[in-house]
Amino acid sequence: MDLPVDPARYATFLGVMAVMAVTPGPANLFAIATGAQKGRAAALTGVLGMNTASLVWFAAAAVGLGALILAFPEVFHLIAYAGAAYIAWLGIKALLGAFKKDGEPGHGAFKQGKSAYLDGFTVQIANPKAILFFTAVLPPFLDPDRPIPAQLGAFAVATIGLDVIAMSAYGLGGAALAARMTEPRFRRGFSVVVGLLLLTAAVLMALKAR
Repeated sequence: MDLPVDPARYATFLGVMAVMAVTPGPANLFAIATGAQKGRAAALTGVLGMNTASLVWFAAAAVGLGALILAFPEVFHLIAYAGAAYIAWLGIKALLGAFKKDGEPGHGAFKQGKSAYLDGFTVQIANPKAILFFTAVLPPFLDPDRPIPAQLGAFAVATIGLDVIAMSAYGLGGAALAARMTEPRFRRGFSVVVGLLLLTAAVLMALKAR
């Protein structure tokens, strides 16, 4: 029985993907910010949203969207810049929240979007790192002599599995600081840090989209 992917090629892919998963980028910075602002549950919900977007990208790759983006690079730029603008908006909201007089304990001073899942999905669907992965990193690992859908399924399991581990670690690390969010001075200071993290993520997205 033939395996869907060549074992040696798959092992190489796992090594490349592991490095990419743990490298700080827009998705991992977003996970930290969400965990710090909203706690563990929201961080993990955001991770679910980001990896749902990854599944959408894998499905798109199966129908040739990667080739479409290569043929029409302006599509790539529009998607990436739109995502960067959204993340920048979240960062600005966090910074503005830091300077508002807010008597509520907890996280009331700096909420992001209403849905951590939707925010996470938006981050990853427009993440230039994800787009670059599907248009430049993944194609060389595909074997034209084997069924493409089966290969994409095997690569999806590895990619999403490693991303879930890395993103969750970043998010839970941010959430570990959430216990101190009842302290107004700490909350305001950390809101500034979160805002800067999100703005940094937006800048990274915009720069990689060039």
